[in-house]
Amino acid sequence: MDPVVIAAVAISAALHVAWNVRLKTAGDPLRAATVGMLAATVGIVPLGIVAWAVAGRPALPAEGVLLGALSGLVEAGYFVLLSAAYRRGDLSVVYPIARGTAPLLAVAIGVGLFGERLGVVGSVGVVLLIAGFMVLQQPWRALRRGRGGFDPAIAFALATGVTIATYSAIDSLGTRLIDPLPYAAILWVTASTALVIWVRFVAGGHVFSGGRDQIRSAAVGGWLTLAAYILILWALSVAPLSAVAPLRESATVFAAAWGSVRLGEAVSRRETGRRVGASLLIVAGAILLAVGAP
Repeated sequence: MDPVVIAAVAISAALHVAWNVRLKTAGDPLRAATVGMLAATVGIVPLGIVAWAVAGRPALPAEGVLLGALSGLVEAGYFVLLSAAYRRGDLSVVYPIARGTAPLLAVAIGVGLFGERLGVVGSVGVVLLIAGFMVLQQPWRALRRGRGGFDPAIAFALATGVTIATYSAIDSLGTRLIDPLPYAAILWVTASTALVIWVRFVAGGHVFSGGRDQIRSAAVGGWLTLAAYILILWALSVAPLSAVAPLRESATVFAAAWGSVRLGEAVSRRETGRRVGASLLIVAGAILLAVGAP
């Protein structure tokens, strides 16, 4: 793969982690996500309109518009679940599990519903993914006397992974009907609107209730994730998905290291090594799944 593409994907992964760090450290992750998505919408809508105009203003198929809107609703659900996970758990645990669940779920659907078969490489990838989850969560702790049961942050992280797999599947269809930038504009507008409604009428509060610094930080985070998205779009336009997707999962290791060290989530070097090592297993599993995909 071209080194420029590799650099673009790596930068995209770092930007995505930076966005998640801002969510995790925000006083209210859901409001921060909503402000960030609104800020990103201000950027993506003009880009989408320009791309549509340059393409000759083609008619937008109703199916593509509906898929973009549906993906936006799922994306809003993603932020609701992710915010719930970050309120209850660590970045270095939640992020790797959420990102790693998506490829594992895709394999389960392919094998269980469509009769696809995994080769040796793909099977090893599944084993590594599960091993990474086990090392992060350490479910055997719940069997020890005096320890609590299943961590609710893990449950929300797993649910977040389900939404990632869902909107990814929808987007793979929608972007075949509408050019990516106009499609993204539809998605972002829908997701932002849904999040505003959720925060206002379900969570019970105002989107811009935080201080100026918090709002500014969330807005910058939204622009970071928009830049990450555009970089990935460009990478996918010049390189195969099977090469780009695994590289993108490198964000998992970045998040585990940043959360463990910079956010002080790990209480010792051994704990840092466990979390980063588990994330490496998840990344390796995702790469092998991509390589061994049927």
